Amino acid sequence: MTRSELIQRLADAHPSIHQDDIAEAVEILFAKIAAGLARGDRVELRNFGAFTPKTRRARRARNPRTGAAVEVGEKNYLVFHAGKQMRDRLNPVPD
Repeated sequence: MTRSELIQRLADAHPSIHQDDIAEAVEILFAKIAAGLARGDRVELRNFGAFTPKTRRARRARNPRTGAAVEVGEKNYLVFHAGKQMRDRLNPVPD
């Protein structure tokens, strides 16, 4: 689902709220999540999951074409852990 699809679905589900207001709320939410992750904070959305920033240390790698050693700098990446309620919705227990 794209950002615009999310905004449209929210607007369809809540016709009393103007679509521009929904779009602004979605932008603010994403901006706050991104700012928290950029600071190195863990962002947890209850019943959905948690985003945790991690750092991959610098290392020496090889260029596969030439075989020459290449220094790869430190990099940041995200880890997502689905919450229990989200896991249960994705993997329902058969009756």
